[in-house]
Amino acid sequence: MTTRRSPDPITPMWRGVLAFRLLTWAFAGGTVIVQSGHYQREWLAWTVLGVMALWSVVSSFFYLRERTRPPALVVFDLVLTTALLLTSHWVLSDEQFALNVPLITTVWAAVPPVAAGARFGASGGVLAGLVLGVATGLARDKFDIDVARDGVLLAAAGLLVGMAATMGRRSAARLEQALRKEAATAERERLARSIHDSVLQVLARVRKRGNEVGGEAAELAKLAGEQEIALRSLVTTEPLTPNDSGTSSLRAALQLLATSSVQVSTPADDVELPAHVTDELVAVTREALSNVEKHAPGAQAWVLLEDLGSEVVVSIRDDGPGISDGVLEQAAADGHLGVVESIRGRVRDLGGSAALDTGPGRGTEWEVKVPSTRGAK
Repeated sequence: MTTRRSPDPITPMWRGVLAFRLLTWAFAGGTVIVQSGHYQREWLAWTVLGVMALWSVVSSFFYLRERTRPPALVVFDLVLTTALLLTSHWVLSDEQFALNVPLITTVWAAVPPVAAGARFGASGGVLAGLVLGVATGLARDKFDIDVARDGVLLAAAGLLVGMAATMGRRSAARLEQALRKEAATAERERLARSIHDSVLQVLARVRKRGNEVGGEAAELAKLAGEQEIALRSLVTTEPLTPNDSGTSSLRAALQLLATSSVQVSTPADDVELPAHVTDELVAVTREALSNVEKHAPGAQAWVLLEDLGSEVVVSIRDDGPGISDGVLEQAAADGHLGVVESIRGRVRDLGGSAALDTGPGRGTEWEVKVPSTRGAK
């Protein structure tokens, strides 16, 4: 299945780039007209102006269409503009250089840094501005305060446009993600209402009547209650698929583990972590709960998620009989590495720690801590 690509959110900025190009070409044309008769090679001046006009039209056609706006086009724009700027050495006369007459491209040369900023971001815009600043110095055979000023202005233009373009794309991505999340939430609420009016009511009825009848019906009541909790969690939690930034909700994933014998407590705010970290923490929690079900049948378990900013803590506690001293060590010595590898090994690979607190008659508690990597995004 092919995913439809979202349009570039800064397309209006590209229209501004094209308007800037046409405006600066008009200024360059006016400069050539005013300086006509003073150039060392007037025919070359008019030729360069014609090439600038042709490229202004061609580049406008390509820049207006997103699919014909590849990075190579912006690079070629920079190379061509630099080459045309360097022809000033053969176009302007010595007298014009002495009078500091504008180079043949004049302010038209400021377009590539703006285009590079829009396409590559701030770093691309600054780099393009510096390239043209150096080319300006080479064309004038000197690097004085005026050349330095032109280079700074060109780099600053690329920087500002690049920052604006990057911010625009990030804002558009966040808005699109928020809209998808809102649509998913609305759909879950619709499904929750529909299921509540049908399936959940039936399960609740079975649970109630089974407990009233007792016997084998009580076992059916227990199963119906567990399915009721699981189904309610499924339709009220957020989707678990990773988003565009590669993160997924640990809070939503843990809520799906709730049953009649497992209570899950999570923060009100979402806890977004890299998808592989979320998967590993859910696997650790499942393994701990599986041990409770296997070694302490009928025990109640609690899962607590805490977001401490720099780290995330998942606690899994039960009220079972606990583990006697030396049992885990003996199991490891006998080659049974389930707890060590499934829990401690997974957490160690994430750069975290897993502490076990248990003892005869006081249940078992795992405290899993992993560093939060959200600040690296």
